Amino acid sequence: MTRPREGTIMVVGREALLAERPFQGFSPASAFDYESLILRNYRYEPRGAAEEDPSLKQPIAYCVIVNPRLGLILAYRRADAEGDYAEKRLRGKWSMGVGGHIDPVDLAGANPIRASVLREIGEEIRCAADGDPRILGYINDDSDMVGRVHFGVLYRLDTRATTVEPATREIAEARMIPASRWRAMLDGRGAAVEAWSRIAFVPLLEVIRLTP
Repeated sequence: MTRPREGTIMVVGREALLAERPFQGFSPASAFDYESLILRNYRYEPRGAAEEDPSLKQPIAYCVIVNPRLGLILAYRRADAEGDYAEKRLRGKWSMGVGGHIDPVDLAGANPIRASVLREIGEEIRCAADGDPRILGYINDDSDMVGRVHFGVLYRLDTRATTVEPATREIAEARMIPASRWRAMLDGRGAAVEAWSRIAFVPLLEVIRLTP
Protein backbone atom coordinates (compact mmCIF):
# COMPACT_ATOMS: atom_id res chain seq x y z
CA MET A 1 0.00 0.00 0.00
CA THR A 2 1.33 3.45 -0.94
CA ARG A 3 1.94 5.65 2.07
CA PRO A 4 -1.09 7.98 2.36
CA ARG A 5 -0.44 11.72 2.29
CA GLU A 6 -1.10 14.17 5.09
CA GLY A 7 -4.65 15.47 5.30
CA THR A 8 -6.11 12.07 4.55
CA ILE A 9 -7.98 9.78 6.94
CA MET A 10 -8.92 6.12 7.05
CA VAL A 11 -12.19 5.23 5.33
CA VAL A 12 -13.98 2.05 4.33
CA GLY A 13 -16.79 1.66 1.83
CA ARG A 14 -20.24 1.48 3.42
CA GLU A 15 -21.14 -1.56 1.34
CA ALA A 16 -17.98 -3.43 2.31
CA LEU A 17 -18.60 -2.66 5.98
CA LEU A 18 -22.34 -3.00 6.44
CA ALA A 19 -23.98 -4.68 3.43
CA GLU A 20 -24.06 -8.16 4.95
CA ARG A 21 -24.46 -7.25 8.64
CA PRO A 22 -26.18 -3.87 8.91
CA PHE A 23 -27.14 -2.51 12.32
CA GLN A 24 -28.13 0.73 14.01
CA GLY A 25 -26.99 1.69 17.48
CA PHE A 26 -24.65 -0.70 19.29
CA SER A 27 -23.31 -4.10 18.24
CA PRO A 28 -21.21 -6.06 20.79
CA ALA A 29 -17.77 -7.27 19.80
CA SER A 30 -18.89 -10.84 20.46
CA ALA A 31 -21.52 -10.61 17.69
CA PHE A 32 -19.19 -9.79 14.80
CA ASP A 33 -15.59 -8.63 14.31
CA TYR A 34 -16.00 -5.38 12.38
CA GLU A 35 -12.51 -4.32 13.41
CA SER A 36 -10.92 -7.06 11.31
CA LEU A 37 -13.31 -6.28 8.45
CA ILE A 38 -12.14 -2.65 8.50
CA LEU A 39 -8.49 -3.68 8.52
CA ARG A 40 -9.05 -5.80 5.40
CA ASN A 41 -10.87 -3.09 3.45
CA TYR A 42 -9.65 0.37 4.45
CA ARG A 43 -8.03 3.06 2.38
CA TYR A 44 -7.14 6.73 2.94
CA GLU A 45 -9.05 9.67 1.44
CA PRO A 46 -9.02 13.46 1.94
CA ARG A 47 -11.02 14.30 5.05
CA GLY A 48 -13.05 17.09 3.48
CA ALA A 49 -14.40 14.85 0.74
CA ALA A 50 -15.08 11.95 3.13
CA GLU A 51 -17.17 14.16 5.42
CA GLU A 52 -19.61 14.77 2.57
CA ASP A 53 -19.71 11.24 1.14
CA PRO A 54 -22.13 8.82 2.89
CA SER A 55 -20.93 5.99 0.65
CA LEU A 56 -17.83 5.99 2.88
CA LYS A 57 -17.58 5.31 6.59
CA GLN A 58 -14.76 6.86 8.63
CA PRO A 59 -13.73 4.46 11.42
CA ILE A 60 -13.32 6.26 14.74
CA ALA A 61 -11.71 4.57 17.74
CA TYR A 62 -13.97 5.80 20.57
CA CYS A 63 -12.52 5.00 24.00
CA VAL A 64 -14.31 5.47 27.32
CA ILE A 65 -12.19 5.74 30.46
CA VAL A 66 -13.82 3.99 33.43
CA ASN A 67 -13.01 3.35 37.06
CA PRO A 68 -14.88 0.05 37.48
CA ARG A 69 -14.07 -0.24 41.18
CA LEU A 70 -15.83 3.04 42.02
CA GLY A 71 -18.31 3.00 39.13
CA LEU A 72 -17.00 6.21 37.53
CA ILE A 73 -17.12 7.12 33.84
CA LEU A 74 -15.27 9.87 32.01
CA ALA A 75 -17.27 12.98 31.14
CA TYR A 76 -15.80 15.86 29.19
CA ARG A 77 -17.16 18.90 27.39
CA ARG A 78 -15.77 19.98 24.06
CA ALA A 79 -14.72 23.61 23.66
CA ASP A 80 -17.29 26.11 22.39
CA ALA A 81 -15.06 28.50 20.46
CA GLU A 82 -14.33 27.99 16.77
CA GLY A 83 -10.64 28.65 17.36
CA ASP A 84 -10.44 25.90 19.97
CA TYR A 85 -12.54 23.16 18.37
CA ALA A 86 -12.82 22.77 14.61
CA GLU A 87 -15.85 20.46 14.28
CA LYS A 88 -18.76 22.89 14.66
CA ARG A 89 -21.33 20.07 14.87
CA LEU A 90 -19.83 18.88 18.17
CA ARG A 91 -18.79 22.15 19.82
CA GLY A 92 -19.87 22.49 23.44
CA LYS A 93 -21.26 18.97 23.65
CA TRP A 94 -20.56 16.51 26.44
CA SER A 95 -18.96 13.18 25.60
CA MET A 96 -17.75 10.05 27.36
CA GLY A 97 -15.54 8.79 24.52
CA VAL A 98 -12.07 9.99 23.55
CA GLY A 99 -11.14 9.41 19.95
CA GLY A 100 -10.75 10.74 16.47
CA HIS A 101 -9.93 10.00 12.88
CA ILE A 102 -7.34 7.37 12.08
CA ASP A 103 -4.47 9.27 10.50
CA PRO A 104 -1.53 8.08 8.38
CA VAL A 105 0.75 8.34 11.44
CA ASP A 106 -1.23 5.50 13.03
CA LEU A 107 0.01 3.10 10.36
CA ALA A 108 3.25 2.85 12.35
CA GLY A 109 1.41 0.45 14.67
CA ALA A 110 0.51 -3.14 13.84
CA ASN A 111 -3.17 -2.20 14.18
CA PRO A 112 -3.76 1.44 13.14
CA ILE A 113 -7.19 1.55 14.81
CA ARG A 114 -5.77 0.64 18.21
CA ALA A 115 -2.72 2.84 17.63
CA SER A 116 -5.07 5.78 17.15
CA VAL A 117 -6.74 5.05 20.51
CA LEU A 118 -3.47 5.47 22.39
CA ARG A 119 -2.49 8.55 20.39
CA GLU A 120 -5.81 10.29 20.94
CA ILE A 121 -5.86 9.57 24.67
CA GLY A 122 -2.36 10.99 25.02
CA GLU A 123 -3.32 14.11 23.08
CA GLU A 124 -6.63 14.83 24.81
CA ILE A 125 -6.71 13.54 28.41
CA ARG A 126 -4.26 13.26 31.31
CA CYS A 127 -5.15 10.11 33.22
CA ALA A 128 -3.23 7.15 34.66
CA ALA A 129 -4.30 4.04 32.76
CA ASP A 130 -4.62 0.59 34.31
CA GLY A 131 -3.83 -1.78 31.44
CA ASP A 132 -4.57 -1.46 27.73
CA PRO A 133 -7.78 -0.46 25.91
CA ARG A 134 -10.20 -3.36 25.38
CA ILE A 135 -12.80 -3.46 22.67
CA LEU A 136 -16.47 -3.51 23.70
CA GLY A 137 -18.20 -3.30 20.35
CA TYR A 138 -19.26 -0.96 17.58
CA ILE A 139 -21.45 2.10 17.06
CA ASN A 140 -23.36 2.95 13.90
CA ASP A 141 -25.85 5.80 13.86
CA ASP A 142 -27.19 7.04 10.54
CA SER A 143 -29.75 9.39 12.10
CA ASP A 144 -27.74 12.53 11.28
CA MET A 145 -24.98 13.57 8.87
CA VAL A 146 -22.23 13.24 11.47
CA GLY A 147 -23.15 9.64 12.23
CA ARG A 148 -23.87 8.81 8.60
CA VAL A 149 -20.22 9.16 7.63
CA HIS A 150 -18.62 7.72 10.79
CA PHE A 151 -18.38 4.27 12.39
CA GLY A 152 -17.37 3.85 16.02
CA VAL A 153 -15.06 1.17 17.37
CA LEU A 154 -15.90 1.33 21.08
CA TYR A 155 -13.13 0.63 23.60
CA ARG A 156 -12.86 0.84 27.37
CA LEU A 157 -9.75 1.85 29.27
CA ASP A 158 -9.69 1.14 32.99
CA THR A 159 -8.16 3.46 35.56
CA ARG A 160 -7.90 3.60 39.33
CA ALA A 161 -7.91 7.40 39.17
CA THR A 162 -10.79 9.54 40.37
CA THR A 163 -9.78 12.66 38.45
CA VAL A 164 -8.76 13.47 34.88
CA GLU A 165 -7.49 16.66 33.26
CA PRO A 166 -7.76 18.04 29.74
CA ALA A 167 -4.51 17.87 27.77
CA THR A 168 -5.70 20.19 24.99
CA ARG A 169 -7.70 23.38 24.68
CA GLU A 170 -10.19 21.44 22.54
CA ILE A 171 -11.59 20.12 25.84
CA ALA A 172 -13.16 22.75 28.09
CA GLU A 173 -13.54 20.52 31.16
CA ALA A 174 -13.18 16.88 32.14
CA ARG A 175 -14.07 14.77 35.19
CA MET A 176 -14.88 11.25 36.36
CA ILE A 177 -18.52 10.97 37.36
CA PRO A 178 -20.81 8.17 38.59
CA ALA A 179 -23.23 6.50 36.19
CA SER A 180 -26.14 8.13 38.01
CA ARG A 181 -24.88 11.58 37.00
CA TRP A 182 -24.41 10.45 33.43
CA ARG A 183 -27.98 9.14 33.41
CA ALA A 184 -29.23 12.49 34.67
CA MET A 185 -27.31 14.29 31.92
CA LEU A 186 -28.75 11.98 29.30
CA ASP A 187 -32.28 12.41 30.63
CA GLY A 188 -32.07 16.15 31.27
CA ARG A 189 -32.97 18.90 28.86
CA GLY A 190 -30.08 21.20 29.71
CA ALA A 191 -27.07 19.08 28.82
CA ALA A 192 -26.03 18.80 25.18
CA VAL A 193 -24.68 15.25 24.82
CA GLU A 194 -23.34 13.78 21.59
CA ALA A 195 -25.27 10.86 20.12
CA TRP A 196 -22.52 8.25 20.49
CA SER A 197 -22.36 8.78 24.25
CA ARG A 198 -26.07 8.01 24.47
CA ILE A 199 -25.51 4.79 22.55
CA ALA A 200 -22.42 3.78 24.56
CA PHE A 201 -24.00 4.32 27.97
CA VAL A 202 -26.03 1.11 28.18
CA PRO A 203 -23.16 -1.32 27.39
CA LEU A 204 -20.96 0.63 29.82
CA LEU A 205 -23.37 -0.07 32.67
CA GLU A 206 -22.21 -3.68 32.50
CA VAL A 207 -18.55 -2.66 32.56
CA ILE A 208 -18.72 -0.56 35.71
CA ARG A 209 -20.15 -3.46 37.67
CA LEU A 210 -16.84 -5.28 37.16
CA THR A 211 -13.72 -4.98 39.30
CA PRO A 212 -10.19 -4.64 37.90
